[in-house]
Formats: sequence, C-alpha cells, structure tokens
Amino acid sequence: MTKPANRYDLAELAGAFGDLGTLIPFVAAYISVVKMDPAGILLAFGSMLVAVGFVYRTPFPVQPMKAIGAAAITQAGALASLTSATVIGAGVVTGLIWLVLGATGMARRLTRWVPRAALLGVVMGLGFSFMLEGIRMMSQSPWLGAGALVLTLILMAKSRIPAMLVLLVVGAAIALVNQPTLVDELAAIRVAPHLPAFSWPTLTWNDLWVGAIFLALPQLPLTFGNAMISITEENNRLFPDRPVTERGVAISTGLMNLWSSALGGIPMCHGAGGMAGHVQFGARTGGASVMLGVLLLAIGFLFADSVALIFRLFPHAVLGVILFLAGVQLAMNSKDAGSEKSERFVVLTTAAFAVWNVGIAVLFGIFAHHAAKRGWMRV
Repeated sequence: MTKPANRYDLAELAGAFGDLGTLIPFVAAYISVVKMDPAGILLAFGSMLVAVGFVYRTPFPVQPMKAIGAAAITQAGALASLTSATVIGAGVVTGLIWLVLGATGMARRLTRWVPRAALLGVVMGLGFSFMLEGIRMMSQSPWLGAGALVLTLILMAKSRIPAMLVLLVVGAAIALVNQPTLVDELAAIRVAPHLPAFSWPTLTWNDLWVGAIFLALPQLPLTFGNAMISITEENNRLFPDRPVTERGVAISTGLMNLWSSALGGIPMCHGAGGMAGHVQFGARTGGASVMLGVLLLAIGFLFADSVALIFRLFPHAVLGVILFLAGVQLAMNSKDAGSEKSERFVVLTTAAFAVWNVGIAVLFGIFAHHAAKRGWMRV
C-alpha cells in the first residue's frame, strides 16, 4: 500500500503545535533546573520529528519521557547524583532496552497479553490525566485560561479557521502585555549558531548505572503502555491506510533515544497524547511533524541561548488549554467500551489507575479482564 503524501498547508501547521502543552514545560525545566544544553535537546527533537514525519506519514509525536523528566527535574537538587549526565545515561540505557525489545520481537509478544478493554482503559485514563493537568495549568490564570478555552472551542467549530494559530497569537499578545520588558528582551535576541558536543565520551559507568536505576527502569511501564501500545492503537485506528507495528515503534523509540543521548538531549518517546493533540488541531499527515521539527531545528541551531526567553511567549494557561483539549481527543478515542458490563468495568477501572500510574493500570487491566472472564468477580 502506497502511503499518502505529506501535506504542508495551514491545517497541518496549526496541528503541528498541538503538543506544546507537554513539550515546552518539560524542555524549559530541563534547561533551567537540570542545566542541560538547549541545543542538544531541540536538535534531537527537531531531527526526530522530521524523521518520523517522513517515515510514518502521520502526525506521529515525539515527546519527553514524563516519568524520567519528573524524577530528574524534581530530584535534581535533592540528589547530587541526578545530573545532566545521568539523564543522558538514562537515554542510552532506554535506547538499548527498546532496541532489544523491538529487534527480538519481544515488544509485540508483550502487547498480545493486553486485552482490548484494558488498552481502551489506558487510553481513556491518559486522556483524563492530560485534562486534569491542563486544568491545573489553566487555574494559574483562571480568567485567561477560561477565555482561551472558550475562544478555542468557538474557533474549532469553524473548520476553516486554524484555532491553534489564533490561540498562540492571542497567548503571545497577552504575554507581551503582562510582561512589558519582554518586547525589549526579544528584540535583543541575536543569531548565535551552536552545535552540541558529542556526549557519549563524557559519560561514566556511574552515570549509566544511576540513570538506569533511578530514571530509565521506572519509565519502562509508562512507555510500554502509553508510547507503544496506545500510540500503535491510536495511529492504526485514525490512519488505517498508514499502519504502524509495535516492533517498529519499539525500534523507533530505541533509535531516537540513542540519537538524543549522543547529542546531549533528553529521553523521548511517542506518547499517544501527542498524536491526539496534533489531530485535535488539524493535523492529518506527517507534514505537521516535519514542520514542527524544522522549526525546532532552526531554534536549536540559531537561537539556543534564547530558548527560555522565547518560551515566555506561551503563558501556562494557554498551554493548559492545548493540553486539556488533547486529553479530550484522547479520551474520546476509547468511547467504544463494548456492550458487556464486565468490559465497561475493565475500561473504567483501568482508566482510573492510568490517571495515577500507567504501568500499574496495564497490569490491573490484564488481571481484571481475565478475572471477569473466569467468573472470579461479578460486577
């Protein structure tokens, strides 16, 4: 089957920004808290987005690994051993693990153990968690968040208007009004080409060990549920003419983490919420991923020293709207919960666990499905 060609129109451009709600906060925190090189992070993201856009031809996402990011950012000050080098070490270990899982076929065999009801529950729970986080971010500026949400919903009802682009312009204008000095700071930005150094030679065995134990291994269940099972299901449901396989996604995850770690970047995955965000705001082909990738490559190469300043153009409340609507799109993807009461029970209870921990949700969903089928519990 010949895959449709990528499009590079206004709808794809608007959809390209549908995953900023997770990208910007994590990248900003890695730069400011963990002191990682902005050029390495953005060049890794940009190059991988361009690659997946051309390979998969769907709005395939590239996101920060959230469990690793949360641990590295929140514990960087408390644990002296969690440094930028351990984050890079975690990327190396993560890349090797997923390459082995994909190359051996183990990734696909593991996914066959997950029943459909449990899978739908994981997707629904991820959608709820995105919505909750979006609400938390909007609550930082309630009036701005509420106004931006209403405006976006109105614009989305008018299919010819790129809601995302209008939202970003409005958000940037409000940021400039609320931060009067921001205009002068942005005007002072100068082009400063910068390439990251090859990071692997600087790693020690301790960096790899600490990165594996504290960061990479705790991330595995989340990546398995969100960034392999869910993204495969979501892509193949939305774009049956451009299917992906668990093996391919696992290998892709492995390769991009090895590449990112070599550039001094952060661990990355293909989160299902990212695709939901891209699709929610208009993306339908890999053109969205390619355009976002090119933009990040340009910023990472030419304006790496000014990344934190540029990100100030996007208020948290506006990013919360993006994240909230991506969650809505993702949760709606699991509306077909089945006709049997036991199936709906598995979906809903798995979703509840997924809001808390995706890895535990997958295990619970498998158990609940088989327990219901064997009559071990009645609902």
